[in-house]
Amino acid sequence: MNNFPNNDFELSSLISIGIIIVILIILISLFFRFVPVGLWVTAYFSGAKVSIGNLVGMRLRRVQPSEIVRPLIKATKAGLTLDTNQLEAHHLAGGNVNLVVDALIAAQRANIDLVFEQAAAIDLAGRNVFEAVQVSVNPKVIETPLISAVAMNGIEVRAKAKVTVRANIERLVGGAGEETIIARIGEGIVTTVGSSESHSKVLENPDSISQTILRKGLDSGTAFEILSIDIADVDVGRNIGAKLQADQAIADKNVAQAKAEERRAFAVAEEQEMVAEVQRMRARVVEAEAEVPLAMAEAFKKGNLGVMDYYNMKNIESDTSMRDSIAKGTSSTEEGRE
Repeated sequence: MNNFPNNDFELSSLISIGIIIVILIILISLFFRFVPVGLWVTAYFSGAKVSIGNLVGMRLRRVQPSEIVRPLIKATKAGLTLDTNQLEAHHLAGGNVNLVVDALIAAQRANIDLVFEQAAAIDLAGRNVFEAVQVSVNPKVIETPLISAVAMNGIEVRAKAKVTVRANIERLVGGAGEETIIARIGEGIVTTVGSSESHSKVLENPDSISQTILRKGLDSGTAFEILSIDIADVDVGRNIGAKLQADQAIADKNVAQAKAEERRAFAVAEEQEMVAEVQRMRARVVEAEAEVPLAMAEAFKKGNLGVMDYYNMKNIESDTSMRDSIAKGTSSTEEGRE
């Protein structure tokens, strides 16, 4: 009977120990989950200086520790002196830490003077800093599209150029890109061909195009340095001068036809006005002739006109009408003989 209290005490002790063990396991799991101890061990044996406190601070600042520590280990192994504050600040600014470290390592191997601040600025400017270092070491070839230009004799010349450029690290921030290089090359081709007296001179010496372009210093203000310009293809196109002359002739003909049509319409309008004027005059004659009988009647009443005078006037009218008929008949006969 006396053993029951001891058994209860032992049972409660076991339960308490179990609860404590479970809590310790949970706390240890949370610790290892929150603190990347494995990453800290890797950094420690790699020679990168990273403390547990820095790793915890990265977690609190919502920064993935592996995105900072792994590039730091890479930089340390390459002999670069960087710290977590620089890398974390660049990461929080939206930069690509791993790409910047790769660029710094590549620049160091190629004996290019590139510091972290400059590489970070290039990366934040939206340019691929690692690719820029590669292009600085291994020049890049930019091929322009087929560009058309017209010589002074009116013949079209189509040319394509290949431009060998090298990245200029110092001008990557704020410097113009490939589109500007292509546009300036096109401008140089158009200028050179347009100033040539004939297209045959351009075909005989295509190097004149590249020489003119190089003299202009087209790489100023860009992120590249032009090493060489090679004309890859030159072809003769259409006869633009002849086409323009033909188009001008058609335009002149259309203008002349429009002016002739204007003069014809003016003449027709003037003719119609004359016809209308004749009709108005005939109307006046008819109106005047209508007043003759009235005047004659008035003259008869007043005694100013006698009967013999009236008959004489009628005889004259008949004689005039007869002579008109004879004259018309003679004209018709002569026309028939002809």
